[in-house]
Amino acid sequence: MTISVRKVAVVAALGAALAGCGGGSATPGAASAPAGTGAPASAAPSGSPSSGASPGASAAAPSKPPTIAPGPGGLTPVFERSRQTTDKTVALTFDADMTSDQGPRAASGEHFDNPQLISTLRQLKVPSTVFMTGRWAEEYPDQAKAIGTDPNFEIANHSYSHHAFKSPCYGLPALDGAAARADVDRAFEAFRKAGAVNTVPYFRFPGGCYDDQALRVLATAKVTAVQWDVVSGDAFAKDPDAVAEQVLAGVKPGSVVVMHCTRSAAPVTEEAIRKIVPELRKRGYRFAKVSDLIGK
Repeated sequence: MTISVRKVAVVAALGAALAGCGGGSATPGAASAPAGTGAPASAAPSGSPSSGASPGASAAAPSKPPTIAPGPGGLTPVFERSRQTTDKTVALTFDADMTSDQGPRAASGEHFDNPQLISTLRQLKVPSTVFMTGRWAEEYPDQAKAIGTDPNFEIANHSYSHHAFKSPCYGLPALDGAAARADVDRAFEAFRKAGAVNTVPYFRFPGGCYDDQALRVLATAKVTAVQWDVVSGDAFAKDPDAVAEQVLAGVKPGSVVVMHCTRSAAPVTEEAIRKIVPELRKRGYRFAKVSDLIGK
């Protein structure tokens, strides 16, 4: 699979927003193309699969979330959008960003969480995938557990530190190969310690930046890398209508939408969701987790 010029342009346009979520300055770095995606397969996950348990309930026997077979040379596969283009299904995904050095900002009152957004998704009965950093789970363990034991959600890995897996990447500090691989495991461990059960073996690169070397580093983690085909523009946005319009204009059957679950970096996301969800349902769409799209 190759990344189109449009895709690279979209990632570049998001540089400032993504870097802000990660605490760096905007220094665009283009993502290199993955070697291939392969066909859906049932590889064993490295994270705990979805339990289907209600909040506070004991976990049911888990089933393995679907993954994609490795690409040529065993590179980590990359998923951007379902190949099923006739089924009007869309996955709303939310990045719960917090870098390893933002603890003092949280201690001083900055909110990297967004409990109202999670509440609204529950009220609207929208199944969703939350790409969470391990540092976020450590800062908000009760929320991580509540999300990770709710059948409405699945938690995927967004690294522990939200540092870059390739450089340059919008000013984010870069990890070398060994540190990057350990960062993934550390995030899964943070989810486990928080009590999250329905974690899935999916990974989203901080800043969306990756190359073949990053995919090679991740190979032993046995995860599927998940990107997106619809940019919401919610990072640092002030107009929920503009965010909603951008999502509604971009969604196609099988789309993956990237949004954020951080109040300080994406303050209007919850309000935008209240506009997006009913309109997409009116258009005949149903909502799914990433695991549902990969499984098609």
